[in-house]
Amino acid sequence: MGVLQGKHIVLGISGSIAAYKAASLTRLLVKAGAEVQIVITPAGKEFITPITLSALSSRPVISEFFSGRDGTWNSHVDIGLWADAMVIAPATAATIGKMAHGVADNMLITTYLSMKAPVFVAPAMDLDMAAHPSTLDNLELLAQRGNYIIESQSGELASHLVGKGRMEEPEVIVSILEDYFTESLDFEGRRVLITAGPTHEAIDPVRFIGNHSSGRMGIALADEFARRGAEVSLVLGPSSLKPSERVELISVTTAEEMLAACQERIGTAHLAIFAAAVADYRPRYSSATKIKREGEDCLELELVQNPDIAATLGAAKEPWQYFMGFALESDAGVEEAKRKMQRKHLDAIVLNSLQDAGAGFAHPTNKVTLFDREGAIEAYELKTKEAVAHDIADFVAKRLDA
Repeated sequence: MGVLQGKHIVLGISGSIAAYKAASLTRLLVKAGAEVQIVITPAGKEFITPITLSALSSRPVISEFFSGRDGTWNSHVDIGLWADAMVIAPATAATIGKMAHGVADNMLITTYLSMKAPVFVAPAMDLDMAAHPSTLDNLELLAQRGNYIIESQSGELASHLVGKGRMEEPEVIVSILEDYFTESLDFEGRRVLITAGPTHEAIDPVRFIGNHSSGRMGIALADEFARRGAEVSLVLGPSSLKPSERVELISVTTAEEMLAACQERIGTAHLAIFAAAVADYRPRYSSATKIKREGEDCLELELVQNPDIAATLGAAKEPWQYFMGFALESDAGVEEAKRKMQRKHLDAIVLNSLQDAGAGFAHPTNKVTLFDREGAIEAYELKTKEAVAHDIADFVAKRLDA
């Protein structure tokens, strides 16, 4: 059984003469055992018909947001959660530009913007367009965001000029995917527990103490480890975001609920990552009814400490377990992160600073420095949280295999 057996591949096709190669690519992916969902731009349909692609993939081809006259619509969000990988082949200069700058004017781009899985981009265009600074800048930007660029090749182009711009051959693209999935199953057989998101500590039925965490970093970690073969349980506080279907999701609200959910699962976890932004305090008393403001100049709350989940579980950590925490600091970050790592019995810690623009809560990006108990320090540039999750998984994999 090949590594692509059962994999969910979204194949995006844009308007290039190289779209004819998408038929061969689809056939090869299906032959390798993958399930292929094709999303094609309106321009792409001018080069290859959806009927041909549907026959090869055995699935309806998606092109429009809405499906005919019955009111149904195609959910780019669901496709993003379903996929194990997205391949955009051919990717024209226009599509690459829209991807780089979030111009969501067709189904392919909205699917890309909702994609939780890794994205592979196979450019196809004439040599002048391929060499243009705007195209090169857009490809560099996509690579910085964690996309995988499958370089175009040199040869005779549609213009009959000879130069770089030919889309890579379907056989090579399939080989790249096979190599990727072969290398990426480094957590197969391991159980991973991850906490994410905020906790909400009730003041009354409508008010709470919380923070601005969206849970995106922890969700990205859960998806990354699941994609790499791990059995992942995600204990997620209140968040509008959700992980892929491969992840076991345990939804909680308060810090005490999060701790209880972790205690149920920590005994079998090889790896635990505490990425949640747990509220440090909660009201000692929570009103059963909404507190009225009439006649009150101020509201006094008595706060008590919440359990420190990482420290509580870290104190009982087994030698075969590997625990990683997160530290979000506004100053003295390095020293405080190292202190937390020791105090909470962690093997490693992730530091991101509130002083870094684009990092932390409510941002799609993060800038982190990783520390471990042996003194290793690895600092990274600002990246998408999905790319950061990949770096963290690589960091852990080296240490688990050591």
